[in-house]
Amino acid sequence: MRSDKEKALSLRLQGYSYNEITTKLGIPKATLSGWFTGLVLSEKAHARIQRRVHEGSLRGLIKKNQLQTHLAQQQAKQIRKDAKLVIKKLSQRELLLIGTALYWGEGYKKPIIKNGKERTYHKISLSNTDPILVKVFLEFLKNILKIPESRVRAGVRIFKHTNEQTALKYWQEITGLPKNQFEKVYYGISKSSLGKRPYNRLPFGTIQISVGDTQNFHRIMGWIEGIKQLFA
Repeated sequence: MRSDKEKALSLRLQGYSYNEITTKLGIPKATLSGWFTGLVLSEKAHARIQRRVHEGSLRGLIKKNQLQTHLAQQQAKQIRKDAKLVIKKLSQRELLLIGTALYWGEGYKKPIIKNGKERTYHKISLSNTDPILVKVFLEFLKNILKIPESRVRAGVRIFKHTNEQTALKYWQEITGLPKNQFEKVYYGISKSSLGKRPYNRLPFGTIQISVGDTQNFHRIMGWIEGIKQLFA
């Protein structure tokens, strides 16, 4: 009996799979299949082979999932890259629609009620944590509503763990507004945001951009109504 055949039979009787034996001895699986015909294995050997098959299937599944995840991530990157190229320089009308939509979603729209009566005075006010969104809104105020930057006020709301000066400096750089147009920093989180975000996700707190301008407030409300009627 050939020594390599003896080794192969010994490994098979121990419960080694065809792949393992081929790897160890370099013998083709077709040859092993002929050698092992009619070979009776013990329960222990069968159990080892089944375990190895299961482990191999599991490894294959994990590898497949990892590959699929990688491909999905690459596809997502490409989709975003292609979609990004669609956006060009904004026209005035596009900025008007974007600013109106931002205010529709994030702006303060409720009428001011005092002593049971609606006040005729209204201010434009929007709060957010996204620095780019804030920049877009400021551009909307400046170029669409023609509101001078000097009339804009900013209020920052932060957590107790946040450094006040760091947060103020951050929002001053983002907005380009001077320090004297920032109101006193407020500590705490709004009731509407309570429990929705962990505190460490708001390292610079929330900024509120506001300007007292009743006519432009109603103008924005009219634009929102105009958009609504298109889908009514």
